[in-house]
Amino acid sequence: MARIVGAITTSHVPAIGRAIARSLQQDPYWKPFFDGFIPVRKWLKQVKPDVAIVLYNDHGLNFFLDKMPTFAVGAAAQYHNADEGWGLPTLAPFTGDQDLSWQLIETLVDEEFDITTCQEMLVDHAFTLPIELLWPGQQRHVRTVPVCINTVQFPLPSAARCFKLGQAIGRAVEAWDADERVVVIGTGGLSHQLDGKRAGFINKEFDLMFMDKLPTDPLWATRYSILDLVELAGTQGVELLMWLAARGALLGEVSTLHSNYHIPISNTASGLMLMENA
Repeated sequence: MARIVGAITTSHVPAIGRAIARSLQQDPYWKPFFDGFIPVRKWLKQVKPDVAIVLYNDHGLNFFLDKMPTFAVGAAAQYHNADEGWGLPTLAPFTGDQDLSWQLIETLVDEEFDITTCQEMLVDHAFTLPIELLWPGQQRHVRTVPVCINTVQFPLPSAARCFKLGQAIGRAVEAWDADERVVVIGTGGLSHQLDGKRAGFINKEFDLMFMDKLPTDPLWATRYSILDLVELAGTQGVELLMWLAARGALLGEVSTLHSNYHIPISNTASGLMLMENA
């Protein structure tokens, strides 16, 4: 049977793509960020996951304000990347895993999640940059299943609902009749706000508390409403919903193998965590 080997949560700021394209990994501004991924890449080489389920939020490439599903799951053989307006290099298509996609879709619907099934799906920087950070230049070596969560158009799904989504994904993988190793990736955040009177807002204290609680007490974060999370983490900081969903997929005892926190990256608090599923 399939099993989830662990979860990785990381930021996906578009400026990361420009830094990679310009080979700025050793630049003093970027080095603390990029160095954080070295232990995670070593772990990935050891556990050799076959498939990555990527929980992310779309930024207008695949969905827009006129049609914004709460939850969407990709079921394509390939996922094409395009630039949604940041001037980022476009990467080659990502290979999908349709068998796992339909396993997730059927399980989630059975567990009463109303999802949008996408047999064609574009993926943006929130999907592509974490893959490139974790497997530099080797993204085709891991199959992918994109799961998109709305963090753009209100009403947003609650933190509790996103955590339950992750739990359902974990159960779906455990029930998948395949001898495959799966890693779950949650992307976005941490605290940041790009517009309005609080543009540039970062809440280091809340970020560090969230990272500390996530492995052992993830329900701590579910007590907050979406408006609470906007107040605490910023308008775009609600992307931590993807972190909660990724943590929810780990159904066993969870241990933190590595974490990194660095500010600022393009006015964003950048977080990275590697959690292993016992």
